[in-house]
Amino acid sequence: MTATEGTEAVTGVPFTLNGTDLEANEGELLIDAAERNGVHIPRFCYHNRMKPVGMCRMCLVEVDTGRGPALQPSCMLPVTPEMKVETESEATKEAQDGVLEFLLANHPLDCPVCDKGGECPLQDNAYAFGPGESRFVEEKRHYEKPIPISDLVHLDRERCILCDRCTRFASEVAGDPLIHFIGRGSHTEVNTFPEHPFSSYFSGNTVQICPVGALTAAPYRFKARPWDLEAVESTATVDASGARILVQSTRNELVRIIGVDSDAVNWSWLSDKERFSYEATNSDLRVTEPEVRDEGLTFRTVRWNEAAKTAVTALSAPPERVAVLGGARLTLESQYAWSKLIKGVVGTDNVDAQMGDGLPAALSLGLPRATIDEVCRPGGVIVLMAPDPKEELPTLYLRLRHAIVEDGATLVEITPRDTSLSDLAAVRLRCTPGTVGQVLAAIADERLDDTVGGVDGFQLRRARTILTGAKPVSVVYGRPNLAESGRYVADAVGGMQRIAPDATYLPALRRGNVNGALEMGLTPGFLPGGSRDKASFEEAWPTVPDFDGKETDGILKAAAAGEIDTLVLLGADPVDDYPDAELARQALEAVRTIIAVDCFRTASSSLAHVLLPAAMFGEVDGTFCNLEGRLSPIRAKVTAPGLARPDWMIAADLAAAIGPDLGFDSLEQLRSEMASTIEGFPEIDWEGELALADGPLIRLGRNWDLEFGQAASAPAPSSSGLRLVVDRKLWDQGTMVQRSPSLAGLVQSAELRLSPTDVQLLNLGDAQWVTVEHGDESFDLPFTVDAGVAARTAWLPMGLPGFDVRQLLATGRSVTNIEVRAAEEGDTDG
Repeated sequence: MTATEGTEAVTGVPFTLNGTDLEANEGELLIDAAERNGVHIPRFCYHNRMKPVGMCRMCLVEVDTGRGPALQPSCMLPVTPEMKVETESEATKEAQDGVLEFLLANHPLDCPVCDKGGECPLQDNAYAFGPGESRFVEEKRHYEKPIPISDLVHLDRERCILCDRCTRFASEVAGDPLIHFIGRGSHTEVNTFPEHPFSSYFSGNTVQICPVGALTAAPYRFKARPWDLEAVESTATVDASGARILVQSTRNELVRIIGVDSDAVNWSWLSDKERFSYEATNSDLRVTEPEVRDEGLTFRTVRWNEAAKTAVTALSAPPERVAVLGGARLTLESQYAWSKLIKGVVGTDNVDAQMGDGLPAALSLGLPRATIDEVCRPGGVIVLMAPDPKEELPTLYLRLRHAIVEDGATLVEITPRDTSLSDLAAVRLRCTPGTVGQVLAAIADERLDDTVGGVDGFQLRRARTILTGAKPVSVVYGRPNLAESGRYVADAVGGMQRIAPDATYLPALRRGNVNGALEMGLTPGFLPGGSRDKASFEEAWPTVPDFDGKETDGILKAAAAGEIDTLVLLGADPVDDYPDAELARQALEAVRTIIAVDCFRTASSSLAHVLLPAAMFGEVDGTFCNLEGRLSPIRAKVTAPGLARPDWMIAADLAAAIGPDLGFDSLEQLRSEMASTIEGFPEIDWEGELALADGPLIRLGRNWDLEFGQAASAPAPSSSGLRLVVDRKLWDQGTMVQRSPSLAGLVQSAELRLSPTDVQLLNLGDAQWVTVEHGDESFDLPFTVDAGVAARTAWLPMGLPGFDVRQLLATGRSVTNIEVRAAEEGDTDG
């Protein structure tokens, strides 16, 4: 190995590598400095995103620091001035031979059948640095295999080389130390604790970083060989993080997702939902042909032109009687095409992609936006006013956790219940639902002696000290409780701006490309680019809406009242996904024509009158806009089944039938119009800059003069009542999870969670079921004690089997109060 010429010039620590004078960064490890200068030092245990441990000794090289040459592990050794390093000396080669010989002594050499064969670092290093033959002829170890250490990960113990990568990831990165070394000496092995499976949301990362075939992913196991795979770099779209990924396929079928190391976003880490939900793309339940409901209320398959004709007739209704829900599933280009069709051709402003669980668009589009790197800056202050990021934005959770644990960031948590980061928080303001605005107002006004919203004066004073200090403040904000009005979050933001005027904000909205949908105008009152200036679009578009549209709540209320004739569902399923299930069903049953553009037949699309098949993840080209405003590519790898089309093509076909057309019939023409119409887009190199590992940023907040009124106060619950907290879990009954066979079985049943204080006050004793009373209705469901739930509240996630919490929710209610008592004997039969 020799150092390559033309490497990046670095001003720092001078050292010599294989006779070449070079410079390293201050504090840079030798293994990294060598890699940056074109010299690969073999390794197994080292990973640049985790702490070095020097376990495998494969990276031993000859180093002279002035006391003579000696073998030292390059993964543990920072470069020092005038250090002389030899990676090709006889001593180095002998050490490499010895390490590999011992590793292969008991390692099975069945590479042709090993699932890692062809992409195995041990295999590659054995060929490149090994002795060529082994002196060991004894029988190798044999273990029962594979061991399913979780539903998604299988372990072949005889292949493990004890590199400590998986255990370090689980403990250091994910904070889920569920896998570790057991046994001693030659009996040491990696395994899980008895009765505690490796049930981490991030278990698939251990498979990706395993340098041998010890850990394999159950969905991919024996599905394909690396040399049979075709790959393209893309972006995960299941949540708003926008993690960079490598999409791999064989025989026109997606078979694997691998994380790509994007320094700005995901550091190569993925949640298991991002990694394995590709199975939904391969589902046999896909909608593949246009369908129209006939007079007998049954679907029949039709040609595209007949389905389009029916849809066009419905879209010709008066603009104020046309509405659109959804759009977060779409690419940026498709969102622009649909925005132009709905607002620029049809002329309606009744458009909302947030589906009732988001925030006012003016907040997301107007607040000064922070990047993930800025939120996670070393020594900064992170304010979490959002749902548990581990459940709703798991990749962001890993970045936040690293910032707090490793980089000295300070966390101030302002949530109605404990989150996965609560144990790391410097201050936890556990606000009673409906009071978060009042709590922030008290801190802003320095009313710090009394208890406000369940938060005592000591915590208020501690929070103010941190938030008004010299450290930069970044706020991660979202809807932590779907059982209370989103207005309270706006109130909290208003209070935060008074406390920390220079704070920046990162919206924690969970739905896929929802930030792109807001940027492209799929929200009332805004046009693409977050513009409110209709005049700027009057020349580029045939028309613009002449009225202020409704958000999801208003659209569904109007539909239920018979005021909406045509409702378009862009990948939206309000019957199963909108917080007020009763209102959603009433609305869809009252609408004259429902046009569903979807990949699956859902509870809502099953009620549609026109069902148009859309291509989905892995089948379309386009762009993703993540929660910080960073653009990244979405790439097609397989062909969409049947007659399914990209969403932008569907919009263009419908516009052409309505007239006038959208003015583009290719992705290139569409992007050209976006660049010429939307302020900020001309600087984007769609084929160059967009393909870089981090991607470009678009406008980060408009710095509008947002007006915030006095913090609203929620009505007090009864003396025996509890206030309900509703959010979401990663594994739920959502479409992508339920259509992915490996993930569908991970969903847990619903159970009410109560604080130990309330369990005692309510005299629940040894009861296992409770009766929840709400208005004139009562429901029986299981409960459990959870110390992370605040007193006088009850927590029940949405979208879980066993009990639909949406039966307790209603649109327009500021908070949700319930009564809880022990279920009477016989109430829980069946």
